[in-house]
Amino acid sequence: MTTARAEFEAVKKTKVYEKVAQQIHGLIRDGLLKPGDRLPPERELAETFQVSRSSLRDAIRVLEVMGLVAPRQGEGTVVKDLSAESLVQPLASILAHRRELLGELLDLRKILEPPLAARAAERATEDEHEALEAILKRQKEKVDRGELAVEEDSEFHYGIARAARNSIILKVLDVFMDLMKESRERSLQVEGRLQKSFAGHRRILNAIKRGDAHAAEIAMRRHIEEIEGIVLTKI
Repeated sequence: MTTARAEFEAVKKTKVYEKVAQQIHGLIRDGLLKPGDRLPPERELAETFQVSRSSLRDAIRVLEVMGLVAPRQGEGTVVKDLSAESLVQPLASILAHRRELLGELLDLRKILEPPLAARAAERATEDEHEALEAILKRQKEKVDRGELAVEEDSEFHYGIARAARNSIILKVLDVFMDLMKESRERSLQVEGRLQKSFAGHRRILNAIKRGDAHAAEIAMRRHIEEIEGIVLTKI
């Protein structure tokens, strides 16, 4: 079995995993990667494409769902013996499914997080208020420098869930935050979104610090709806 050494191109940061998947799909379609060929190791591919290993894994998962490649024990990722249908299947169908999934994840946020913000308003301690303030301070510093502040965005929402005092929700949120990572990064890249995100967080925290559960719930729902309006138009 041979290891493929096809010509890959570095891709831009916009929708990185999609462009990686499209390049590999094209090489398979054009016969430059043949059934049984083994893709180069993950680290090497990530360096070749000049993308993160996380983005590369997302691209490989897309190709697996399309039936173009498959993982094999001890061999890595291998090009499958393809049908004509799989060769012409467009990425658009996968992305359409992904858009639907993302919409459902955002809907889940609207179900879970506004009540969590309300509970945090009722239960958060002074120490938790201070911890959330510290997160917002770091976020503001990054926003002022034009940085995405993805970590602070996640920390803020996780901190609210922690203040709501529900250990099960925290476990759910661990998985949920990982699934939402890419959409969070994408939404924060939209012009003006960094400032809107910070302003939304500030409204939520102000309500929590006042102990106003109703206002905290409304502020969180408004914040998530703003995200939804941006993210679902960018896919």
